[in-house]
Amino acid sequence: MIAIEMDIVKVRKIKLSLPQALEKIKHWCAYQERAHYETRGKLYDYGLSSSDIEEALAVLVSENYLNEERFAETFARGKFRIKQWGKNKIKAELKFKKVSDYSINKALKQIDHTDYRKTIEKLITRKLRETKEKVPYKKNYKVLQYLMSRGFEHDIVSDILKLKND
Repeated sequence: MIAIEMDIVKVRKIKLSLPQALEKIKHWCAYQERAHYETRGKLYDYGLSSSDIEEALAVLVSENYLNEERFAETFARGKFRIKQWGKNKIKAELKFKKVSDYSINKALKQIDHTDYRKTIEKLITRKLRETKEKVPYKKNYKVLQYLMSRGFEHDIVSDILKLKND
């Protein structure tokens, strides 16, 4: 039997000074909108102290690299248009990223009601076509569950589903 020797690799944290970390984090924030929560985590990964992290965040906010409302609006629009998420799922994800309720509500208002309904109708049509279930009420239930898992509201989905079945 051959003995295999394993080296234990230690994960080393990057240790940057405040100016170095600020330079790096500015590039990171300029690339794409970021939440304060994830930016704070990134700064922590750079090995900064709590006071340096707070100072860096203050600089990023004052220089407009970080803006919670702008992040929430961009996130909501993107997840709705590209991933076709419903408002419930977007809201949950923004809460997970520790975005304020005010910013979340403002972001969700940016989603056009007509586009929202059209997206639900499109997803219902596609899922009805793909679902192999033969019993109508079971098929509707599967479609309803699918759309709810994507974050769409039960009452809106069931109303549109009733209209499709009539």
